[in-house]
Amino acid sequence: MKPSHGTDCATDRLLADVAKARLLVLDEFGHVPFDVDGARLPCQVISESYERRSVISAANVGSGRWGTVFADDKLAAAIVDRVARHGRLVEFGGPSHRLEESLMLGKSGR
Repeated sequence: MKPSHGTDCATDRLLADVAKARLLVLDEFGHVPFDVDGARLPCQVISESYERRSVISAANVGSGRWGTVFADDKLAAAIVDRVARHGRLVEFGGPSHRLEESLMLGKSGR
């Protein structure tokens, strides 16, 4: 994985570590949106990973709304394009297991 221009040493180390991985898990997309600058790193990681390693991403918004997560519709479209190239979509619906077992609601999982 080639570091992009203008990256710092910590980012270069992160990209080098990602390049060694066989599986990349990107979780919680959609909970906190990126700004445009913040979206560039996950875009770079996905772009350099989707042909080389397995990538799992989890989001609480559909891919058609990833422009709201990545602060730019074109950037989001590029990410979705790469993810969809070899990807499989698995949607989970129904009630939240976490909410059903919530201690705040007086329920116990045991």
